[in-house]
This record gives sequence, C-alpha cells and structure tokens, in this order.
Amino acid sequence: MSRRLCFALDFVADAALIAEYERLHAPGMVWPEVMEDLSARGVEEMEIWRVEDRGFMIAQVSDDYPRPRAEAVQEVIDCWEALMWQFQKALPTAQAGEKWLEMKRLFSTTEQTGARDGAR
Repeated sequence: MSRRLCFALDFVADAALIAEYERLHAPGMVWPEVMEDLSARGVEEMEIWRVEDRGFMIAQVSDDYPRPRAEAVQEVIDCWEALMWQFQKALPTAQAGEKWLEMKRLFSTTEQTGARDGAR
C-alpha cells in the first residue's frame, strides 16, 4: 500500500540557476546516495515539475514514510540539500529551514464521480 504526496516551492528566478537545477536532476545526475536515501526512506517514485519559478513535486511513498534516515548518509544528504538551496527558495508561509511544503488536495475526479448522485 502506498500514498501520494504533493509539495511546492519556488525556485530562484534566474534562468541560469534554473537550467543548472534541471541539469542536476537529469537522468543519472542525482547523486547515488540521494537516490538510495529516497528509496530507504520509503519513496517509491518521485517527480519534480516546474512552471516558471514554481516547483511541484509528486511523491508516491510507502505507508511508513518517512522512515528514519541512516546516519551514515546524513553528511552526503546535508551537502546535497545545501547545494539545492542555491536554486530553491521557500514559499512565504514556510517555517525557517523548510522548503518543500506539502500541498492539500482540493479535487479528485474519482471522488467527484462517486459523489455525483447527491451533488444537485
């Protein structure tokens, strides 16, 4: 069993920085330790989308996500996150040190279809 989570953040509004962020996320470019950490923590699939300087992440995660991070990988993850902060900026409502904010689902075609009988 798994669940889907969606997150948003802003990117620094600089075309060169956004291009570098995209390059660092191209197939085979994300550090192997980061990919292993995502999997170990319960991320089954993840996509990052962008429109202008707004980022959107979709993560399919296990029911026990997030699992504890292995101490052995913490330093590498901290380095990756420090690198990513060059490109990312928190949304105005984010707490200190927080970047990707979880989004609230507002609409589902499945739920709408199931609720049609009592809608009018």
